[in-house]
Amino acid sequence: MTMPALKNDRFLRALLRQPVDQTPIWIMRQAGRYLPEYRETRARAGSFMDLCKNADLACEVTLQPLERYELDAAILFSDILTIPDAMGLGLRFVQGEGPVFDKPVRSAADVAAIGIPDPEGELQYVMNAVRTIRVALDGRVPLIGFSGSPWTLATYMVEGGSTKDFAKIKGMMYAEPALLHQLLEKVADAVVLYLNAQIAAGVQAVQIFDTWGGVLSPDKYREFSLQYMNRIVAGLNRESEGRKVPVILFTKGGGAWAEDIAASGCDAIGLDWTADIGAIRRKVGDKVALQGNLDPSVLYGSPEIIEAEVAKVLASYGVGSGHVFNLGHGIHQHVDPHNVKVLVDAVHKLSRPYHAQFEY
Repeated sequence: MTMPALKNDRFLRALLRQPVDQTPIWIMRQAGRYLPEYRETRARAGSFMDLCKNADLACEVTLQPLERYELDAAILFSDILTIPDAMGLGLRFVQGEGPVFDKPVRSAADVAAIGIPDPEGELQYVMNAVRTIRVALDGRVPLIGFSGSPWTLATYMVEGGSTKDFAKIKGMMYAEPALLHQLLEKVADAVVLYLNAQIAAGVQAVQIFDTWGGVLSPDKYREFSLQYMNRIVAGLNRESEGRKVPVILFTKGGGAWAEDIAASGCDAIGLDWTADIGAIRRKVGDKVALQGNLDPSVLYGSPEIIEAEVAKVLASYGVGSGHVFNLGHGIHQHVDPHNVKVLVDAVHKLSRPYHAQFEY
């Protein structure tokens, strides 16, 4: 099926460091619990995973923030744990505790037992959601697909859920590094298949969420996280529908490794709020675009505070394209939705002078 032409492609253009008229913005977790309409749809769905697995409802919540705000991209409504769930590890979400796996991966036998899910089999519900959303978007803005990084997914798989000390996965990393590498290789292969299937289904950019890469030391980050993201980048189909499909790597807490990440072959680096985006731009030059990096807690401030903090990030990045504005991590669930409108409008308004001398 031929898809309609994009009406707003500034997000894709910025990722490829092409001229834009203003800095594009999307927000991590832009479809989520801070929106009353999301909470209503989530209640109708029955459970979080039921919402993810229903293409029509996943489409509904994906589009909800676009009805409120002039965002420059939509992001597929799904979860990073879809791959380990499809591997048969018994994922469930416990109130107040988060994700739990009934069958954590802790031995050579556990790793050997894991199969690589078929994206149009066990994970077909994700591809159905992508196809449904693309039709509903009708070319309004691009659709972002995503996956967790192998290290981040392995963290949940080995720990059996959320963790504060990473004792089990780091224990495996130091006591049985070869076993952890076997697990990461399998997960990386699964992510390549999964993201390529999303691209085939219609996503126009992809982001790899390396949520827990920042808990590693520099050498272990390169060995156990970045190495596998490099493999994924190398294995992705980078063109679809006659356009390049940009790849964003986001390591929370990874600002210190920006030059290494830039060498991965990705198109953009996502930065959290602990990094100075201007300093990172000077380090990586024109190798990659940069995404970020407002502290999500700024959205608890007044409109004047929000605008002032937006202005600081824009000024730090400076003149020219190659910047996609975002929060440094996901939006908090207790944020006032009106403050998100203040943010989006401020980015568009205040960024125009930084692009004034470029033809779009």
